[in-house]
Amino acid sequence: MRGAKPVINPADRRDHVGNVAEAAVEDVSLAIAAARGSDWSRVPVGKRADLLRATADLYEANRAELFALLAREAGKTWADAVAEVREAVDFLRYYAEQAEQQAPAAPLGVVVAISPWNFPLAIFTGQIAAALVAGNAVLAKPAPQTPLIAYRAVQMMHEAGIAADAVQLLPGGGEVGQALVSNPAVNGVVFTGSLPTAHSIDCAMAANLAPTAPLIAETGGLNAMIVDSTALPEQAVRDILASAFQSAGQRCSALRVLYVQEDAAERTLHMLKGAMNELRLGNPWNLATDIGPVIDAAARAKILTHVETYARAGKLIHQLAEPEEGTFVAPAVLRIAGIEELSEEIFGPVLHVATFKAAELDEVVTAINASGYGLTFGLHTRISSRVRQLSRSVRAGNIYVNRNQIGAVVGSQPFGGEGLSGTGPKAGGPHYLPRFTQGAHAVDPAAMVMPGPTGEAMSCISGAVVSCCASVLPSNT
Repeated sequence: MRGAKPVINPADRRDHVGNVAEAAVEDVSLAIAAARGSDWSRVPVGKRADLLRATADLYEANRAELFALLAREAGKTWADAVAEVREAVDFLRYYAEQAEQQAPAAPLGVVVAISPWNFPLAIFTGQIAAALVAGNAVLAKPAPQTPLIAYRAVQMMHEAGIAADAVQLLPGGGEVGQALVSNPAVNGVVFTGSLPTAHSIDCAMAANLAPTAPLIAETGGLNAMIVDSTALPEQAVRDILASAFQSAGQRCSALRVLYVQEDAAERTLHMLKGAMNELRLGNPWNLATDIGPVIDAAARAKILTHVETYARAGKLIHQLAEPEEGTFVAPAVLRIAGIEELSEEIFGPVLHVATFKAAELDEVVTAINASGYGLTFGLHTRISSRVRQLSRSVRAGNIYVNRNQIGAVVGSQPFGGEGLSGTGPKAGGPHYLPRFTQGAHAVDPAAMVMPGPTGEAMSCISGAVVSCCASVLPSNT
């Protein structure tokens, strides 16, 4: 274990949220030994489900504290914080119910759960809940940017009655993660994050873990929306705004590339600019704030470099002003020729817009599919045959028609992608739990290989996993 590091509010650098004592590489073997010695797999399924429900009750009872942590540590607006706690609770209750209905097969054993900072409670909880209720001991590695929320969540899991050796918190960086996913005693990994990190994890697992150890990965996407000339512009703009800029664009499902039919482009963009001007950027602690900060200075610098490159080329359509303090990025709209112009996802409040002629619709769909990603897709049209056509031809895990393309609901809209967007199955759906059991893996290991950046098969994905003895200490300042 290392010395404590401060955790600072991304919206207000004067706000010291707390401290984290990160795990060290040498802690990994201790955590794995404790997990392997756990009696958790012998706890009856019904009891495990009840403990997940007890955890959900504690989340709800302590929701105000969780809202505050999400705002201060992760830069979440109050609306996003409320939605995130709701989603975390939904995961706990849904997987508890699914476990009782499905009576899972034998668990994998020790599962490493690596979660992202953009949903530091919901995704963190969902990964752990599914693995736990299936009978696995879990080593939970939160993102380095959001350890305090993870600590509080695990603390409530233990308070609910889940054994301390069944779920262990391992805050830290990539070196600890690499040690975890490279340890032969690990029986599976669940990961949400970037594609390069996923490929690194896959490589480490291929070299060190059993061939049947699954990698359950969700890795983001270059998500597109098509708006044709029949779409209602007010409805389309409302949904574009939410899809591209809510949560400061820091959602795997967020809209990155908007295709607008030429006939509707002028009125749609005019209305979009006006709607953007009504957005309020600022400290998410304020109820009036619509958009908070991006997670840290490194993320901000990367996004700003991208926007400035397009601005110098005369391709900046519209941008708001940003606050002087904190790691804010003003929402921006950039002009591009098409999705093929983007080599990676820009994870922030940046919308890229391309136009197309009516006769070019099939070419647009081909270009979207050719990106290799396949997470979310949005369509605004009043032509029912077009809905059927594009729903069949677009390769994406979640397709949304005449609404925004974010905010999938657990149990109602299972979330997950294909291709470069993940290995499946969808989180919050009935096929998720079996992936954490031995019965789901009597298949050809090649079928679980993640594609590479150009679509070719990869026997390998770099990780940041993490420790049982590490502690996270909230600050009173």
